Amino acid sequence: MSASQRPETAGPDEGPQAPFPLRLNGKVIKGFGRGSSELGIPTANIPISGLSVGGHEDIESGVYFGWAGLSPSAATHQHPPGSESKYKHMASQVASGVGKAAFGGFDAEDSEERQESLTADRGAVYPMVMSIGWNPYYKNKVRSVEVHVMHHFETDFYGSHMNLSILGFIRPELDYVSKEKLIEDIKTDIDVAGKSLARKPYARLRNDEYLVDFADKGEVAS
Repeated sequence: MSASQRPETAGPDEGPQAPFPLRLNGKVIKGFGRGSSELGIPTANIPISGLSVGGHEDIESGVYFGWAGLSPSAATHQHPPGSESKYKHMASQVASGVGKAAFGGFDAEDSEERQESLTADRGAVYPMVMSIGWNPYYKNKVRSVEVHVMHHFETDFYGSHMNLSILGFIRPELDYVSKEKLIEDIKTDIDVAGKSLARKPYARLRNDEYLVDFADKGEVAS
């Protein structure tokens, strides 16, 4: 299916349905290094033990979307969510929509809650799109979780803790005949994730306290 034929959003408009939202957290580690160097789309890797993702061993390999909470670091302090961004991987109208929904609030009370949740000392919450699987194009030998945080960072955040709230499934894992086709699909995934998160039932979930609760969290995803 070409990018133009794919649905513009994922998940029902009224909000996540079971088994979502799924929660996953772990320490950000260095991965294969292909996201930035080969694809131009950086990813953060968190280690998983076995095949379980958020307590579900039967979760389908593929692409998902949701919110990512990052523990406080130089990266979150330099460009907190909602600040002017140099992020270029999302269509401008999509970026505007998810930015307004996630960081502008839907009403005065909601906006105040969101501004409080942006406090740098608590960490920060960003939109994300992620892949779970074997990445057949690169023939991975282990299942991995690779998260693309939809935000521009001046510095990396290796060693930070990441809390993920996975809200929906975008598409199954695919193999590709070329790197260009892979990149095209990833960019479409980013736009789909942005449009999906801009909907009110999904945008509200960035206020989940779990996303900025980093106390007593382990290094391996749980």
